[in-house]
Amino acid sequence: MKRSTKILALLLAMAMCIGMLAGCGDNNANTDPNAGQNTEQNNEQNNQQPEQPANDTPLVVGYAPFSSKFSPFFAATAYDQDVQAMTQVGLLTSDRTGAIILKGIEGETKNYNGTDYTYYGIADLEITENADGTVYYDFVLRDDVKFSDGHVLDVDDVIFSMYVLCDPTYDGSSTLYAQPILGLEEYRSGMESRMNLILATERAGYTATDYFTEDQYNTFWAAFDAAGEKFVQEIVDYCAAYGATDVASAASLWGYGDAGFTAESTPADWFQVLVDTYGYDLSDNGINYETAGTSISSFIAEELGDAVDQFTAGVQTGDSAANIAGIQKTGDNSLRVTLTKVDATSIYQLGVTVAPMHYYGEESLYDYDNNSFGFTKGDLSHVRSVTTKPMGAGPYKFIKFDNGVVNFEANENYYLGCPKTKYVNFLETQEADKLNGVITGTIDITDPSFDKDAVAAIEEANGGTLNGDKVTVNTVDNLGYGYIGISADNVRVGDESGSEASKNLRKAFATVFSVYRDVSVDSYYGERASVINYPISNTSWAAPQSTDDGYEVAFSKDVNGQPIYTSGMSAEEKYDAALKAALGFFEAAGYTVADGKLTAAPAGAALEYELQIPGDGAGEHPVFMTVTMASEALKSIGMNLIVTDLANSSDLWTGLDAQQVDMWAAAWGATVDPDMFQIYHSSNRVGLPGATGSNHYRIADDELDQLIMEARASTDQAYRKPMYKECLDIVLDWAVEIPTYQRQNAIIFATQRVNMDTVTPDITTFYGWMAEIQNLEMR
Repeated sequence: MKRSTKILALLLAMAMCIGMLAGCGDNNANTDPNAGQNTEQNNEQNNQQPEQPANDTPLVVGYAPFSSKFSPFFAATAYDQDVQAMTQVGLLTSDRTGAIILKGIEGETKNYNGTDYTYYGIADLEITENADGTVYYDFVLRDDVKFSDGHVLDVDDVIFSMYVLCDPTYDGSSTLYAQPILGLEEYRSGMESRMNLILATERAGYTATDYFTEDQYNTFWAAFDAAGEKFVQEIVDYCAAYGATDVASAASLWGYGDAGFTAESTPADWFQVLVDTYGYDLSDNGINYETAGTSISSFIAEELGDAVDQFTAGVQTGDSAANIAGIQKTGDNSLRVTLTKVDATSIYQLGVTVAPMHYYGEESLYDYDNNSFGFTKGDLSHVRSVTTKPMGAGPYKFIKFDNGVVNFEANENYYLGCPKTKYVNFLETQEADKLNGVITGTIDITDPSFDKDAVAAIEEANGGTLNGDKVTVNTVDNLGYGYIGISADNVRVGDESGSEASKNLRKAFATVFSVYRDVSVDSYYGERASVINYPISNTSWAAPQSTDDGYEVAFSKDVNGQPIYTSGMSAEEKYDAALKAALGFFEAAGYTVADGKLTAAPAGAALEYELQIPGDGAGEHPVFMTVTMASEALKSIGMNLIVTDLANSSDLWTGLDAQQVDMWAAAWGATVDPDMFQIYHSSNRVGLPGATGSNHYRIADDELDQLIMEARASTDQAYRKPMYKECLDIVLDWAVEIPTYQRQNAIIFATQRVNMDTVTPDITTFYGWMAEIQNLEMR
């Protein structure tokens, strides 16, 4: 659970900023209510939008439990994101490949999979790169978009939304505040939330200050302690499903078995250990890294109750700018955002969800010319007050959330046309009940775990086929990929991680791992996954294709640069060839080889290493077969690779953060833009001050760093793609990451209840089934 919050954060940062359903990725639709069909077939119908829903039969969608944070500003989980996205629109839209649509008003026609599709949005965007290095993003809005209550959406709503996301006290998922917007740093400086100021004291005792009273100080720490106990109790309750009976047994499962807990230990005891470990950092890199579902901040807010606003409010601590110079209203329905430099990832953050100021803010507090933007700077209390009741210009109106069901009703003002299905219900559903719900008729659409058991159950329901009269399956590549990692600092020769000898040592392991990928992935996933040869998701526009010049199978050349395999080789012959090539790499690394076996290791290296894999202690992992077969093969030549099957995945991330893991198996979540800064840039190596801590490989390569930064400084994909290929080649040359698999996700539909002819065609990773939900009809 701990690491999943970090992976999710990467995805949500993208989803929040481009509006998920209604802004990009999951909702990029034609203004024609029949959008998604072949463009040529629809030219005569572009303005025929229904005014009322045609079908009162509700669509029921099975979802994991919600957290009731349905705000476009503060939704945290993917499920809450989908709820708010049903009600919202984004400033920008994208196509089926994730590319941004720049002409949303007039529409852009793009070909995908042999079919032309036209994409529309609420705005046009023109990007200008200036000689001084600054970049203009000029937006022009449509003038006919309305919120569900009839208010017209205008540029003031956009400016309000941006200012909320840039407020010094904003603590949601969006990272607009981290973009290089002109004047943003000056605007955010000189103010901090009262809660953060109290946390900064690290409980050293109250000292008189203008920032908070002694009563506020004491009230906060009392809430902090109570919240901490609830935070830990949730972990204990979570671990109970895996046999935990008290704090001590839960802590052991959670990676804190050596903390000295006993049968008498309390949640308060464990929380104190968390504070000792992370300090008073409440972020996902701090205490909240340990969450079992609910954030520590949410528990604190719950304990503070009605007093929470005085602690989340901003306190002036110094000078700050009255406005953000780089966010300018340029007309009645236009604005310009100025960046101080080119940043290829910023466009995804600028596509904010456009929330209604008159609902989330206060119109009386909006006066653009006098630096008032719909709320008092540092006070987001009104924005937070409607977190559980979203409202916007999206395809549906939120009605209520009650008894595990979110109820929606069609928005007759939706600018893409009133949805044809009047009612939609999001039903909280346990994972084990999702598939059966579709088969038995209680659920119409859901996303079950797409494993072998699920496939077998679907085929049985359909009379032997994956798609039939009971269930229709739609699969897309997952926005992420699996890999085997090797620590450059733990697996090296001497004390130089980037030396040729160190690289050869790691390539020896990588070569053996690689040859066993096919059999392992096929055994675990079958046709639901494929082996990949570069450390990047196949969903990315930057992913090398087999038809590209220079494309190679990962680790398929020996130490002399010659192909290890020849056409027509059997699997056994490939295994033998890989082991022979591995011996060559070991020898080049400085190992002593006699009679086909390793007999001595060079200084700094070893004849034994450990690989950790989170297989629930039962080998339940896509590449468990890969690493165990590799271990057996390596043993035959004198290298002992210990494979440790972890019962709790949290142990892996704890070890990685402590730099104590030699090798491991895991998976990365990805984003629309393949920015490699967080994962591979040397400044983000785990353990470095101020680092993101995502570079567990400890790779530090000057050329790689330079390429990453140069690629970030351009918005031209044609220019960036070959640069990213160079980056990937360097990563593979370091042999710190062995790409393993690209799996698929599945959305299943109840064939007898959902009119499949009206479902979004050509669903992709970036263009989900909800993209054209206004067209979906029930039978």
